Amino acid sequence: MITSAQNTQVKNIIKLNQKAKARREQKLFVAEGRKMFLEAPENLIDKIYVAESMLEDEEVMQKVRRFSWEAVENSVFRQMCDTQTPQGILTVLRQPSYQMEDLLKEKNPLIMALEDLQDPGNAGTIIRTGEGAGVSGVFLTKTCVDITNPKVIRATMGSVYRIPFLYVEDVVSLKQQLQDRGIRFFAAHLQGKNSYDREDYRGGTAFLIGNEGKGLTEQAAEAADCLIRIPMCGQVESLNAAMAAGILMYEASRQRRN
Repeated sequence: MITSAQNTQVKNIIKLNQKAKARREQKLFVAEGRKMFLEAPENLIDKIYVAESMLEDEEVMQKVRRFSWEAVENSVFRQMCDTQTPQGILTVLRQPSYQMEDLLKEKNPLIMALEDLQDPGNAGTIIRTGEGAGVSGVFLTKTCVDITNPKVIRATMGSVYRIPFLYVEDVVSLKQQLQDRGIRFFAAHLQGKNSYDREDYRGGTAFLIGNEGKGLTEQAAEAADCLIRIPMCGQVESLNAAMAAGILMYEASRQRRN
């Protein structure tokens, strides 16, 4: 059992939680909690750390014993975690690697393209909502938050294991790469011509979602095939990025079901 916060493994977990550079170099990320462990793809699990208080949870321990794992004293385990009230299990996973084709293998893919999204909660919520709405994959520009950030991972509630994602240089270059695939790019924009529910999303569709404060860059908006708007009442000028993304994804999902 690990009993000291000076243990090199403990120090490395803290580093993985705090530094994107460490996660990139080691090609690892950390997922906290029971649900995130039980849903983790077995081929990605690198190592598991279990707080002594969790050792009696037979459902968890039955799966834990199939992998490399360590028991950790409760007080030390708390220091390893990014959350205030840890659930007693922490999974270190190898980062999944996706190619463009993994996101586009469906006949009429529904994809999200995130430009310079900074808030981990928004990114994670879009991935989680995307799974619910049947999204094929998520593209992120290199200026977006790191998808393996612990807060992003938590917000996905396990969907990060199942939704393919890929970082791209920018929206314009992504559009150029996809222009021969019949995918239409839609951007939610204040200058939008039609309300979002007046367009057809049954063919290959990409929704562009911009930075929380600044929205989409001019170049990204110009790259879109169609600017759409989400009608607003009252004095509201814009919606939270994840909320706007959710409205668009579920409208596409509704059309495709019908």
